[in-house]
Amino acid sequence: MIPTEIRADFPILSEICYLDSAATSLSPEPVLAAMLEFEHVYRANVGRGVHRLAQVASQKYWDAHQKARRFIGAEGGELVFTRNTTEAINMIAWGLPWQNGDGIVTTLLEHHSNLLPWMRLRDQKGIDLQLIAPAADGALDLADFERAITPDTRLVAITHASNVLGNLVPVREIARICRDQGALLLVDGAQSVPHIPVNVERLGCDFLCFSGHKMLGPTGTGLLWMRRPEIEPLLLGGGAVDQVSTSGYTLASGYTRFEAGTPNIAGAIGLSRAVEYLEALGMEDVKRHEQALTRRMLEGLAGIPGVRVLGPGPAGDRIGVVSFTVGDMHPHEVATILDEEADIMVRSGHHCCMPLMTHLGIPDGTVRASLHCYNNADDVDRLIETVGKIAGGA
Repeated sequence: MIPTEIRADFPILSEICYLDSAATSLSPEPVLAAMLEFEHVYRANVGRGVHRLAQVASQKYWDAHQKARRFIGAEGGELVFTRNTTEAINMIAWGLPWQNGDGIVTTLLEHHSNLLPWMRLRDQKGIDLQLIAPAADGALDLADFERAITPDTRLVAITHASNVLGNLVPVREIARICRDQGALLLVDGAQSVPHIPVNVERLGCDFLCFSGHKMLGPTGTGLLWMRRPEIEPLLLGGGAVDQVSTSGYTLASGYTRFEAGTPNIAGAIGLSRAVEYLEALGMEDVKRHEQALTRRMLEGLAGIPGVRVLGPGPAGDRIGVVSFTVGDMHPHEVATILDEEADIMVRSGHHCCMPLMTHLGIPDGTVRASLHCYNNADDVDRLIETVGKIAGGA
């Protein structure tokens, strides 16, 4: 059970009904306090400084990596801080040594961040790109992956959970197909890691990318886990090298190799506190809490005439992301009314998934309500009641 008292850690919830966590989650007071402590007490750069502030900051920054590793069950490999999931995916796209004949397999479920880098590789380097189309509810047919993944496939890049339809993707089964064909597997965990228990060893992926700002952490923070850190660094500069001379340089070992320049130290410390916050709640409890609210939302919205709910139903394997349309109303119009009439914050439009919207035949996109651990039944009922009024007047 998620204690109702945690809502006090998110003061803005006393003023609004926040249902836009798939875009950016709220940050609790302990996360903000951890970041402020860095600024007030031990603000310094990390790395080679020997004074006391630098030593404390460096230790806290190192600890942040270890806490994030623990959170995703990473016993080996390397975990690197990035700005967001987008940067993490691009690090893989431009860090792997592509060769003529290499192929990439992805899906139409993907956020643009897990599609555009592969399209650019197709256009600029001639990489073969195959796109697997989902069913109307987002389900992917494993037989399509069996056909698409061949010995020429270098990388398979898939989302763990759709940011539009909310369905979970069978990553472990796809990982098995990848292993059989010798392909690498990249998983976009931006929508899964904040909401369900995720263990990279059990998933069987080679790369996991996710964002801090969707898991109660600060914006401008993300993570990339690599089973084998063999990619070329995207950036070079201070902190990423051990030795430099006019004839060359030697890259540092560990995560510092991939984190050139001064990182977002306060952000990393805040993210590590967000990890602690979620661990204290228990990710299994977070999952159950959000699943119960999702069922309530799906059943309520489905009962409103004129409302079309997309994605799997209440019994589906999904997260708390619910997309819907209201009659012929534009999603932006619905979202504006929800805000102005009931202080309900939702997302509207294409959700950075234009090819998926085209595939589903929804040119204007959807209204998307998304949940996190701090939401409750009153939030869901408020949405259902207000959407019912909007649909009744549409």
